[in-house]
Amino acid sequence: MEKREIMLMAVIAVVFGFFYFLPDNSEWFNSSVIAGINLLGDYAKQHILTCLVPAMFIAGAIAVFLKKDKILKYLGRDANKFLSYGVASVSGAILAVCSCTILPLFAGIRKRGAGLGPAITFLFSGPAINIAAIFLTIGVLGTGIGFARIIGSILISLIVGLAMAWIFREDVEKGEFFSGEEEKHKISNGVIAIFFALMIGFLIVNGLQIGQSAKYYIMAALGLGIILIAMFKFNKEMRHDWLGETWSFAKLILPLLFIGVFVAGFIMPLLPEEVITNLVGKNSVVGNLIASIFGAFMYFSTLTEIPIVQAFMSKGMADGPALALLLSGPSLSLPSMLVIRKILGTKKTLVYALLVILSSTAAGLAFGNFI
Repeated sequence: MEKREIMLMAVIAVVFGFFYFLPDNSEWFNSSVIAGINLLGDYAKQHILTCLVPAMFIAGAIAVFLKKDKILKYLGRDANKFLSYGVASVSGAILAVCSCTILPLFAGIRKRGAGLGPAITFLFSGPAINIAAIFLTIGVLGTGIGFARIIGSILISLIVGLAMAWIFREDVEKGEFFSGEEEKHKISNGVIAIFFALMIGFLIVNGLQIGQSAKYYIMAALGLGIILIAMFKFNKEMRHDWLGETWSFAKLILPLLFIGVFVAGFIMPLLPEEVITNLVGKNSVVGNLIASIFGAFMYFSTLTEIPIVQAFMSKGMADGPALALLLSGPSLSLPSMLVIRKILGTKKTLVYALLVILSSTAAGLAFGNFI
């Protein structure tokens, strides 16, 4: 029997066993299922169409119209240090990368000549500030935690990158960056700038506390502008590539997000509120440290950390520990750590994890009083 068939049989057996041994008319199970469905409904109404879907279109446009090689080349061994660390700390937003795509990019820039410091900065910052995660964080958890996540991610990425470069002094690996992308889409920078400004404006207006009628009129005008540029300034191939990349992001992220939202809703009635309040209910050193370590050993798929943090906060988690969990989770998931260990080795990986945990704890403690 093939390995794939054995795995399928094991999954079927586990699912069957779960439902077979489930107590009849289990009140806790029924209430948890209803809570999960209700949270999914809330997300669909308040966050998916007006926040996440527009962010997907922006991510698709970034993937098509911004050239990755032209950005990543600034991480090479001949690049100015201030420039390389600066690019590395914000490139997650520019490249629209998520936790699953950052690892091959990280391995690639190391192989192609990036120093350890800029590469580590890129590794941490990449999934933490991808554009979909930031807008969903702001929409669900509020502007305070959203902007604290942006600032904290950039600062921690720089601190951890510089610390790793100082601790493990090394010669930059030999190798040259190459430009593997052709100028496939030739369009003026002005048109691209207006196109991105309209899409980002659509998201910003949606989050403004203004009258509903005025908000919808402005969003309709911005949406019309986006459609007109796509119709009259982009050729058929550009539109096809843009929509194709957007659909690729949607296929990757939406199923995981739906699962994560349902799981968060499912566990919400089961969370012992007094335990959460006692452990992470205050913006203390211990509370932030516990949240950072918990985030390091959880597996957060792209965007699923947001509904999980929302569930914890509804049970009493303080803002500081919530931020600490958001900062440590995407960068230190167990699957990611296994890949990072393969690239860096055990010693560097352990030091990297320790630096991230300590930095996330400090960031939660520092920002928690101001959110």
